[in-house]
Amino acid sequence: MTTKVAVVGASGRMGQLFSRIVDETEGFELFAQIGSSGDLTDMIGADLTVDVTVPAVSHSIVDFALSHDIPVLVGTSGWSADRIRSLERRLIDSPELGAVIIPNFSVGSVLASSFAAMAARFYDSIEIVEAHHATKIDSPSGTSVRTAELIAAARGALGPVSAPHTDQRARGQQVASVPIHSLRLQGVVAKQDVILGGVGEVLTISHDTLSPSAYEAGIAIALRAATRARGVVVGLDKLIDLTAGPGAR
Repeated sequence: MTTKVAVVGASGRMGQLFSRIVDETEGFELFAQIGSSGDLTDMIGADLTVDVTVPAVSHSIVDFALSHDIPVLVGTSGWSADRIRSLERRLIDSPELGAVIIPNFSVGSVLASSFAAMAARFYDSIEIVEAHHATKIDSPSGTSVRTAELIAAARGALGPVSAPHTDQRARGQQVASVPIHSLRLQGVVAKQDVILGGVGEVLTISHDTLSPSAYEAGIAIALRAATRARGVVVGLDKLIDLTAGPGAR
């Protein structure tokens, strides 16, 4: 069976990438390409809606899709924990629907965030520095927010990280107690450094996205998962096996 996909935000760089991958992937058909401010009724009849727009309109796009019984794959930043919880409550009454939210489609980025969460149990001083292209309008990035949340969850009973002087604006924005510093620069695609400080040592877990082609494998994984997802699924790490041996997917 062919899955008909509506891409919202189709004129942007991620929208163009999604449209191409949908068009090239067996079992999927590009049903509609809609701009961020386009007519959402154009998605009616699709089997899946992809939202790669901007935070200001993402919520309304997801709401429209779900109201018309269309599952959604969200690649837009800005989905806070509170907003995700609200979405989870909404889908309780629609158990046949799914919403997959992916802060970053790069498999390497997901691995780096997982490594950082693993290391977070061994260090109390942890900060994140993330950089994106100058036109990215939101900060901190969805990837860094997700990483901070994973770090906090991994630390569990250890409690918040040690982050002195966070009342000073130059100390970054705290997310789940982790300071995040955001750079927006020309010449950058995406980069994240998680810096963990301990007695006599510093561990840096770094990931660089050099080209949007880094997202292609993750997009293909997410498209397939979104067609069968139920409820709310957050993060590419929930869609790939990070524990099994060689060859696992």
